[in-house]
Amino acid sequence: MTQKKSNKNQVAEKECILAVDDSLDALEIVRRNLTSGGYRVVTARGVAEAIETLGAERIDLVITDLKMPKTSGMDLVRHVRENFKDTEVMMITGYATIEGAVEAMKMGAEEYLSKPFTDDELFTAVKRALDKLHTLRIARSRAIATPRTPQGFIGDSGAMDRVYRAVAKAANSRATVLISGESGTGKELVARAIHYSSPRAAAPFIAVNCGGIPENLLESEMFGHIKGAFTGAIETRAGFFQTADGGTIFLDEVSEMSLAMQVKLLRVLQEREICMVGTNRVSKVDVRVLAATNKDLAAMVAKGSFREDLYYRLNVIALELPPLRERDDDILKLITQFSEEYATEAGRKTPRFSDKALDMLRKYHWPGNVRELQNVINRLVVMTDSNIIDMPDLPSLMRGNHIKQTGFNRPLAEVEAEHIQNVLASVDGNKTRAAEILGIDRKTLRKKL
Repeated sequence: MTQKKSNKNQVAEKECILAVDDSLDALEIVRRNLTSGGYRVVTARGVAEAIETLGAERIDLVITDLKMPKTSGMDLVRHVRENFKDTEVMMITGYATIEGAVEAMKMGAEEYLSKPFTDDELFTAVKRALDKLHTLRIARSRAIATPRTPQGFIGDSGAMDRVYRAVAKAANSRATVLISGESGTGKELVARAIHYSSPRAAAPFIAVNCGGIPENLLESEMFGHIKGAFTGAIETRAGFFQTADGGTIFLDEVSEMSLAMQVKLLRVLQEREICMVGTNRVSKVDVRVLAATNKDLAAMVAKGSFREDLYYRLNVIALELPPLRERDDDILKLITQFSEEYATEAGRKTPRFSDKALDMLRKYHWPGNVRELQNVINRLVVMTDSNIIDMPDLPSLMRGNHIKQTGFNRPLAEVEAEHIQNVLASVDGNKTRAAEILGIDRKTLRKKL
């Protein structure tokens, strides 16, 4: 009894232990003893159930029996070691041998107990395994500190945590970064976070929309031109690369560059020098390049519409942003943040959303991602008279979406037309934005309309 109390006092937080055994009696003994010692214990009757549990919640320590039907505990040890860095493993068996212990240790088990064992032996082995895990976590946190949420970002889902870590790593590098993701996922926000977290933070950050500059002007805008270089060049003017010297240039929609312009950009990345339009004289520039696209550049390379050598130059560090529909845990946080911001801006009380309205907003597929959500919340805050936003206040495309999306007996043209109208409504009729979200050009969009 004394042993149990001392161990209970040593557990500041309830570590979660997964006990795996095909024997209900053995599971109950382990569960009861460890629970009395202050640990949280979940159980599984076999390896398949254990693997499912490991995928569903965070487990600190797995205690597994060796001999079980179908799949052995050794296979579970192997699975944990190959898939979970932050989980320790302990083996228990009624068939203890030196060879078995050696093999279990080789597979990655921290402790090896033979049945029958005393309460003291169980607690001591568990404490040793968890103490080692605690030490490893401290060492890991010192080596790679968990990055704070970059300025401007909202959300703490697993998908966004991976983005924050990637931003922190990219900020400490000089390598080019290719940021990919659907329209509205925040690619420029990520680029700014990388720049302002880097040693170049005090230098300029220049954002360039490659798809928004006419092809015949893009070169002079990027690299500058001298007086008289072309009709209308009445003075020598620096380009974006000269302006960004010492800092960062962000090339958004880099997939929209022509092949000829891609060659010129490749030279800048290779030689770190530019040539102004109208002269053959080159000049060195110290600029870090970040690029972004909502298209599949690898597929474009395969089709010959994007240079393979430029793709590999840009894709040194690849950072992919998750769409909002994969950030279910963040949607409510974004709604809260945006509604507070727009209510303050409008000089009114922050509205409250009904449970049904929140549920519909959470389940909506958000083709325009965070930008669309922001637009919708802004409109709701401004246009809703009541302080409570309910289902009838939501855009009609959302209220009808849950009914329409289950119908599979409609022709493709009807589904396409409905989707185009929904996207247009989500961006207040902005055809340029709608075309970006749909992945088509304005000319194609006009034809479809």
